[in-house]
Amino acid sequence: MNNMNLIPVYPEIFLLIATSAVLLIDMFVADAKRHITYYLSLAVLAVCFALTLGSFNAGETVYTFHNMFVSDPLSDLLKLVSYAAVGMTLVYSRRYVSERGMVGAHLGGEFYALALFALLGQMVMISGSNFLSIYLGLELMSLSLYALVALRRDNAVATEAAMKYFALGAMASGFLLYGMSMLYGATGSLDLIEVTRVAASGGVNPTVLVFGVVFVVAGLAFKLGVVPFHMWIPDVYQGAPTSVTLLLGGAPKLAAFAICFRLLIEGLLPLAFDWQQMLTVLAVLSMAIGNITAIAQTNIKRMLAYSTISHMGFMLLGLLAGVVDGNLYSAANAYSSAMFYSITYVMTTLGTFGVIMLLARSGFEAENLEDFKGLNQRSPWFAGVMLVLMLSLAGIPPLMGFYAKLSVLQAVLGSHQIWLAVVAVLFSLIGAYYYLRVIKLMYFDEPQDSAKIVAHADVRVLLSLNGLAVLVLGLWPGLLMNATAAAIVRTMTSFLARVVS
Repeated sequence: MNNMNLIPVYPEIFLLIATSAVLLIDMFVADAKRHITYYLSLAVLAVCFALTLGSFNAGETVYTFHNMFVSDPLSDLLKLVSYAAVGMTLVYSRRYVSERGMVGAHLGGEFYALALFALLGQMVMISGSNFLSIYLGLELMSLSLYALVALRRDNAVATEAAMKYFALGAMASGFLLYGMSMLYGATGSLDLIEVTRVAASGGVNPTVLVFGVVFVVAGLAFKLGVVPFHMWIPDVYQGAPTSVTLLLGGAPKLAAFAICFRLLIEGLLPLAFDWQQMLTVLAVLSMAIGNITAIAQTNIKRMLAYSTISHMGFMLLGLLAGVVDGNLYSAANAYSSAMFYSITYVMTTLGTFGVIMLLARSGFEAENLEDFKGLNQRSPWFAGVMLVLMLSLAGIPPLMGFYAKLSVLQAVLGSHQIWLAVVAVLFSLIGAYYYLRVIKLMYFDEPQDSAKIVAHADVRVLLSLNGLAVLVLGLWPGLLMNATAAAIVRTMTSFLARVVS
């Protein structure tokens, strides 16, 4: 009966049924009442949040469907943040998608339905405890995002971005699937617990395992967008509608962290020495190329794309610092730092793209850096919000981004890799330049656009709260940091107990 326990899967079941219902209801909604689909989507997210919150408060780890699906503190916390991220994205995007015909006469409410289906894929990825379930979640998310990027069918740039994303995403899926197949061939199991148990026994061919790890890491690197598998990120971020860019750069990064944790730490922990070396190379290259290339960008979405590459490289530092000389003494600190960094990145990215969509209007995208000139004269409050977000991305105290970088650097120093911490600090200093350039344009240049900034009250309130949250969690980061640390410790303790049992 334990293998058919549906209680841990209630949020996923509800989201699937509710999203299908929203899609059906939307078919009978007139264009003038399309806001009904928007409010229904937010209601669905609220119910999912409530369902997952009950499981998170219990703090238990429950496996179901023959160990293919797990509900544990790590998955619950990441899902809660994912609901909030998708909900904020829908609020920020409401006016943007309406003005560009992404909902309405030519298209119904597919934007909202696809966003929810992408979220469902992320939830399955986060809770996957089997190669098969993780891959199915990844494909559900990816296919939904491919369609979202191409949603503006009359826009050649968006169509080109969708083609690039689809082609390279398929390649990434192929790498990941091939690596999983090699691991299955070596261990005889798709179950992460059994894979770890067999790999630790030493009774399998290590060469096959290492080749499988190489392909898995390559596939994960594509999904994270780290160098040298980053080529799709700038073009897709720039070409996709800004609302879809936020759907790409927000909640999916939490799911990407989750599958890195599931596959590398839970599934391939005995091979940590091998994949940590690969992550070191990926992290250094990503921080170098991401920060240096971002300096030359004049399009803010493209600049933020290279910023994403550098931040994902920084997040990898936490993952590669967990196992030191074969022991796990610093694992909880390192992995919780990486998780905290991922959540921090998502929160600041949500606010940044929220400001971009706030400045955009029908026929004007606000994508170039020059569009931010004199923003302080047009709207001092939202210039202040953007100031907080840029300083946080740069890692300036006392904001949330500073504490995230500090916690990761402490984890790296704890692994006795001082040179790696020095490299990370140097490239963070280089990266601060392009964030400070945005601040300079907002406060010291004359505005080129005198149009009034118009937004719904919910956007103004939520964007303000977003900026304040980044500030408050920088001043008092203990609450979230303790939550991530507790989630990592409980999840790893439960997993290792099942491995040795």
